Amino acid sequence: MAAQPSRAELTPDFDEPVYVISVAASIAGLHPQTLRQYDRLGLVSPARTTGRNRLYSVRDIWRLRRVQELSDEGINLTGIVRILELETEVDMLRERIDAITEDQNSTALVVWRPQRRRR
Repeated sequence: MAAQPSRAELTPDFDEPVYVISVAASIAGLHPQTLRQYDRLGLVSPARTTGRNRLYSVRDIWRLRRVQELSDEGINLTGIVRILELETEVDMLRERIDAITEDQNSTALVVWRPQRRRR
């Protein structure tokens, strides 16, 4: 008898496009037509199958929810596009800061050997 797969094995990677539009819409709490509109506007860009069907990742669904949050707050779609761009930029800058900080906190050993003074 084969072993049952673990929950981690069944959970898709954050960026792996696995959800068809109806499932993604259901998870995000939106109508599939809304997802198509957001795709046309460039708010969310799902992967495509060879048959041109949309496939959404967990990241895409997170983004759909974020768009809906901002829309519910009264922000228009142009404003939402700009906010998402800025949030992406902030995330990239934070990653760069983390990388620089990690480099500065390196455990590299530097050996200093002073040269003897000539008399």
